[in-house]
Amino acid sequence: MYTPAITGTGVFTPSQIITNAELVQAFNAYADRVNTENAEAIAVGEMAPMAHSSEEFILKASGIEQRYVMDKTGVLDPDIMYPHLRQRSDDEPSIMAEMALDAAKKALAQAGRTAADVDLVICAASNLERAYPAIAIEIQNLLGIQGFAFDMNVACSSATFGIQAAADMVRSGSVRAALVVNPEICSGHLEWRDRDCHFIFGDVATATLIERKDQAQGAHFEILSTRCATEFSNNIRNNNGYLRRSRPDGVKDRRDMQFMQNGRKVFKEVLPMVAQHIAGHMADNDITNTDLKRLWLHQANKAMNDFIGKKVLGRTPEPGEQPNILQDYANTSSAGSIIAFSQHSNDLDAGDLGLICSFGAGYSVGSVILRRHG
Repeated sequence: MYTPAITGTGVFTPSQIITNAELVQAFNAYADRVNTENAEAIAVGEMAPMAHSSEEFILKASGIEQRYVMDKTGVLDPDIMYPHLRQRSDDEPSIMAEMALDAAKKALAQAGRTAADVDLVICAASNLERAYPAIAIEIQNLLGIQGFAFDMNVACSSATFGIQAAADMVRSGSVRAALVVNPEICSGHLEWRDRDCHFIFGDVATATLIERKDQAQGAHFEILSTRCATEFSNNIRNNNGYLRRSRPDGVKDRRDMQFMQNGRKVFKEVLPMVAQHIAGHMADNDITNTDLKRLWLHQANKAMNDFIGKKVLGRTPEPGEQPNILQDYANTSSAGSIIAFSQHSNDLDAGDLGLICSFGAGYSVGSVILRRHG
């Protein structure tokens, strides 16, 4: 048996940014148009007018100030309000593979590795742009990796579930090293015309290299333990899929074909589940809240992270103990905790303990306990 370690991470960040001010302007223009078109129904009480959004509302509800996206022109056009992405031929790299490739190369470079050192690619993401062939196999091919690859989807927990799968295979000796990549084009599944959620998501891709600890060439994080859990819930859901056209109303503009959530129930049900999961994982590894130097949490909502951080540490986290990046990136689904880890881990000292945790639809929660070396 071998000890797995994270030896490199990489982040691909799109070049385009949508600020809250831009988003509010586009949404309110759409709302005004809808209200004008339905003025008579609104006047007689048959329909409620669409309320405006505001920068203050977004910041208070989420802590988000901006988001990176692959295309802002379509999102900000009140007549479209979804990303316009170029149609690619089957002979071109897919957009998700292209994003993942950038992040993967950065992770390999940080670890001092090449594609020849890797045996496995896992593409773990909340949305995949096609059913098959697997995006992971395309990424494997673009990198020139010999071995195998597969896709997996556990929504926002996909990264930590992917890390567990990779760590288990490294531990058993079935692979030398594995790349877990998380390309997330969340702008494609968000309903930008819904005031309750139009500000939530952004686009990004992350990559994590897991290999044998005894083969690490520099500073790295030993994976002490991983833990995953799921519990079925409909409170976060997207009903889109290949059977859509087979349903009587499948071709209509159905709201449930994009991201949907019952935010209040999610907040009430997920937070205790996550806090208990982390506490149990730490206790089973004889780790106390005073031992933990850093929490890299899923970046969905600042209030959620603040609640979890306080529960886990038994006090309000000090600056830097529970870093947030969602103010800049928004919710990037599975990639969020990896962005936080990639950007806020190099300052830890040898022997310091940290924990990555992601959670979301399913419900699902995954955690990874790490120790810094080097």
